Amino acid sequence: MRYQRMRGRNIYYPMGWDDNGLPTERRVQNYFHVRVDVTAPHEPGLTLDQATPERAKQPPRSVSRPDFIELCHKVTAEDERAFQRLFTRLGLSVDWGETYATIDDRCRTLAQLSFLDLHARGELYSSESPTMWDVDFQTAIAQAEVEDRPHAGAMHDIAFSVEGGGEFTIATTRPELLPACVGVTAHPDDARYRHLIGKRAITPLFAAPVPIFASDVVDREKGTGILMVCTFGDQTDVAWWREQKLPLRQVLGKNGRLAAITFGDGESVFASADAAAANEAYGKLAGKNVKQARAAVVEMLRASGALRGEPKALERPVKFFEKGDQPLELITTRQWFVKLLDKIDALLDFGARVQWHPPFMGKRYESWTKNLQLDWCVSRQRFFGVQIPVWYPLDERGRADHDHPILPPKEMLPIDPTVDVPPGFAAEQRGAPGGFAGETDVFDTWFTSSLTPQIGSHWLMDPARHPTLFPADIRPQSHEIIRTWAFYTIAKAMIHDGSVPWHHALISGWILDPDRKKMSKSRGNVVTPMHLLDTYSSDAVRYWAAGARLGTDTAFDDKVFAVGKRLVTKIYNAAKYVLQQTADVHPITHELDRAFAAQLAELVAAATAELDAFDYAGALARTEQFFWSQFTDAYIELVKGRARGDGDATPEQRGSGVATARLALSTLLRLFAPTLPYVTEEVWSWAFAADTGHPSIHRAPWPTSGEAGVAAPRDPRAFAIAAAAFTAVNKAKTQQGASGGRAVTALSLAANASTHAALAPVLGDVLLAVRAPSLTPVERADLPDGAFEVVELTVAPKTAD
Repeated sequence: MRYQRMRGRNIYYPMGWDDNGLPTERRVQNYFHVRVDVTAPHEPGLTLDQATPERAKQPPRSVSRPDFIELCHKVTAEDERAFQRLFTRLGLSVDWGETYATIDDRCRTLAQLSFLDLHARGELYSSESPTMWDVDFQTAIAQAEVEDRPHAGAMHDIAFSVEGGGEFTIATTRPELLPACVGVTAHPDDARYRHLIGKRAITPLFAAPVPIFASDVVDREKGTGILMVCTFGDQTDVAWWREQKLPLRQVLGKNGRLAAITFGDGESVFASADAAAANEAYGKLAGKNVKQARAAVVEMLRASGALRGEPKALERPVKFFEKGDQPLELITTRQWFVKLLDKIDALLDFGARVQWHPPFMGKRYESWTKNLQLDWCVSRQRFFGVQIPVWYPLDERGRADHDHPILPPKEMLPIDPTVDVPPGFAAEQRGAPGGFAGETDVFDTWFTSSLTPQIGSHWLMDPARHPTLFPADIRPQSHEIIRTWAFYTIAKAMIHDGSVPWHHALISGWILDPDRKKMSKSRGNVVTPMHLLDTYSSDAVRYWAAGARLGTDTAFDDKVFAVGKRLVTKIYNAAKYVLQQTADVHPITHELDRAFAAQLAELVAAATAELDAFDYAGALARTEQFFWSQFTDAYIELVKGRARGDGDATPEQRGSGVATARLALSTLLRLFAPTLPYVTEEVWSWAFAADTGHPSIHRAPWPTSGEAGVAAPRDPRAFAIAAAAFTAVNKAKTQQGASGGRAVTALSLAANASTHAALAPVLGDVLLAVRAPSLTPVERADLPDGAFEVVELTVAPKTAD
């Protein structure tokens, strides 16, 4: 952003705090050792301290939902103050006056306006259906928040009987779902089981008669080739349940434990041919978690003889909530969804309109979109989030009518339907037959975060401001949330505005530990930056960060911080030297100076092109290489003598050298300024602030290739050839054990005729730099252009120095 400001652009760069969501709730739960009890009374002014290790060993304290939300606000406010101190010290040039939080009133209003707009467009629906569920957080999870992890388990071979006689064996990793079995399926072309299609199987332990049907989806090579269908083991079970119109036998509760159920006769959902035996078996499972129930079922199967052989250990990919610790389950719940499956082609089109940096990251968006399997579940059964702005009318028996939700007028927003009353009702009608009930769910945190561009533009709140900031120019983000933040932001902008949300997506990699492993709290390898700022400086830390190329993971490396600190020190010292030169500044006319200025102009053009392409690392590397190899190690050394007035340098020649050094310093400072804001601001203040009329370098204009108006050199090679000659002589001095500052009494250099001709106009600077009185040129046609060989070098005795 500093670069863009220096280019003269008016930059909108806010700070947004993504406060609400499951990570915040988990942090608050652990910090205070509390859990929410929606039946607990509100305790106004409740104050709690961080839980001690001893307190954390006790059962958590129950707090009301309002009290828990206040604790969340307390913790996030403290976190935000700490982050603001850190980010300010780090030199982030955000506009703190434009700070927002995803849970503040403006963001709540915009999220609820988004909901109303989506509802008005027919893009929302509420449905009671199988949903991916995290049993620890006890909330629904969207597809984009799911990740596969390797999980240890076992394959169990279980014998099913067939009505009328016979049996077959199914292989399953989830024997605990036997009481939820509602069907059996095999491939229609599988000769082993073709004769069973249309019959009914009897489940072991629970004696439940279930239909056997054919499905092309079955993999005949997997397991035994015949599968049990349960409600629900995976999404395929869901598909078969819907397709075959099978009964719903939900045995797993929202808390991850097997619920209390009763098997009955043929009219019962949990029908059994032997209800007494089934209930006796299930009584050993009710209240147990999945792992406990699995062990109990296996033991009962073993005792009954239905377990064929012993379980065979295996590791398989299992779906987890990306922030969860337990495998996800499929639980039938009522949720709100945004329609996306009918927009796959449009989402691909809008994603292609965005310029992705690096380009291959666009393929990740494309792959995710093409493989989308579910509409976006946007409701969460949590507490610290933006409330879904809906009430439901209650019938005469107090049952909610979910098909006719009551929506608030826009003027009421933001609302909390558990507190606020819908128009036309009185507060005492809450929960009463014929009255209303407020929606208790909150939005998925991405529902609000996906409105980041609209939050900045004040969409639907400030019609004049919105088109000036929307679509935004860039979205910087990490690659692992392309499927969430980027995808949902594109979807929202497409539906609401028929537009892309931003023109460029800048996708970063991860920060890895020194062993190139991803940093995570669970691994204990996370590094916080404050001590690095103390040890190396903010500029050095920024130097390390700016070296990370887009789309590429970057390892944490102390050595790079040290390199950055060394660069900062060198800039400081080089600037002191340049600005201490007292010769009057004159126009840049000397051949060496003009040739160096031409090289500087090429640097500006190249670095500017890289920054325009968002290649910050490339621009930094190019500028840094020029600073060391061309400016400090070559040009300054070559021009020192002339700038001091050594030899027969005229005032004009001295002034040309000083002017060129100052031009280079001014230019390099501005090229470094976006990455190294502190040292460049300090050095700028020494002279350039007054000289240019720009008190801050960060408000100074970005350098341009021709801003100094320096005439082109007669030979563009002059500076490079002078530097090559200087380097060749110093190398020869080193080989003789002499320092670079040692005087030379005799010097002969070999080069081709063209190189000697280019050296002639700048030879005086070279001789002053190597401390030689003259040069004896030797012509060697076999040497490449710009190359030198030292034919003779005689260094003066140390006493002569």
